[in-house]
Amino acid sequence: MNFSKNIYLKHTALLIVLVVFVSGCDIFKIQDRPDPNNTELGTVINNPTRSEVNTLVTGTESGLRTDLRIYHINTGMIGREMYRFLAAEPRNTGDLLGKGNSELDAGSFYTTRPWAAFYTNIRNANILIQSVNTIQGDALSDAEKNGVYGFANTIKGYQYLMALTMQNENGIRLQNETDLQQTGAVLSKDDAYAEIAALLDDAATDLQNAGAAFSFSLSSGFAGFDTPPGFLQFNRALRARVAAYRGNFDTVLSALDDSFIDETADLGLGVYHVYSTATNDQLNPVFADPNAGSGDSWVAHPSWVADAEAGDERVDNKVVLRDEEASLDGLSSNYGLFVYQSQTAPFPMIRNAELILLRAEALAQRNNAGDLDDAEDDINVIRDAAGLSDFDRGLGGQDAVIDEMLRQRRYELFFEGHRWIDMRRYDRLDQLPIDRAGDNVWESFPIPENENV
Repeated sequence: MNFSKNIYLKHTALLIVLVVFVSGCDIFKIQDRPDPNNTELGTVINNPTRSEVNTLVTGTESGLRTDLRIYHINTGMIGREMYRFLAAEPRNTGDLLGKGNSELDAGSFYTTRPWAAFYTNIRNANILIQSVNTIQGDALSDAEKNGVYGFANTIKGYQYLMALTMQNENGIRLQNETDLQQTGAVLSKDDAYAEIAALLDDAATDLQNAGAAFSFSLSSGFAGFDTPPGFLQFNRALRARVAAYRGNFDTVLSALDDSFIDETADLGLGVYHVYSTATNDQLNPVFADPNAGSGDSWVAHPSWVADAEAGDERVDNKVVLRDEEASLDGLSSNYGLFVYQSQTAPFPMIRNAELILLRAEALAQRNNAGDLDDAEDDINVIRDAAGLSDFDRGLGGQDAVIDEMLRQRRYELFFEGHRWIDMRRYDRLDQLPIDRAGDNVWESFPIPENENV
């Protein structure tokens, strides 16, 4: 399937209406602008056609890929998984690593651009909901409307969660759902998690009442999850992640029961961002030649290789021994990143391996003998796939199982945006390596300066 020609490039004029908002950080105050073909935003939120709703869905999905490069450099650098040595951008090895007297800047691109992308996508989802609310007649059935609501609110929950993983203790802003030009309240971390959980739960109810098929098309990244029942499994997988971040481990297990978790399936089973070389589409933003020169080198943190268990096949699968050492700003590595091995490699939103490890975590946290045995079984699904012998906690108990679960998350989910969050939620940021005297490991990004109240 040519994803770009069949999905992303369809109805280009209306897509421009959606993506135009990415360019600025303060997206709530940007005036609605006509596109080059004079199609105004009002025309798609006032009794849209079935085709226009489909286009809005496509634009919303496409927007999820915006500025993922910056988000994953942020989380990967601070989590000491990788370095991007870009001579023209000293803030990567300066600000992000807490060099000297540096601080994370509320006005810098690494703060403002991911925030703008997340909130543009949330806004697009709200536009989508408003458009369906105005449909007259039988352009969409009630079940089909529920399908749109379930999709849109799942996307909103997902994007709020990504914003919260960056801003953390600083909280996030809740967007006004009905007045797209007005800001909403700034929520605390706890209140933000509660809002995200509620959005995902509301979306699940909509999806359960959406029938067997959507009225719209999704990309090949949702293959197997492109119907209401399948998308509901994706929704529940995200819900399990949120519950784990909140420490609600019984909810983790109940959400996973309704997700696509499958210890007998491929660990890569899941939902992905997809890319292509087609005109006007995007390439994978974190693919790079693992032997690229020192002007722009993407390299693994040396500790990731040094700490790996002997025989772990993921080392050879995810990094490449470089022909020459890469170095910049007092840092160096001999290992080029090769997690995504082509410019069109898909990028996971969530996949089976994470779900299995979430279940292991939830079982370990309950700390019953039978649960610890089951947690070990899940951990060993991951270890076996990596060519490692089974883990046995022996006399180590709960702590040993949790340590091993985090270790497997470190290696299995390498450079997928988890390490910094995992170490932070287990209060282990002080265990991340410091490679230069005076460097710092940040806990939270600031809210962008023009979003502060």
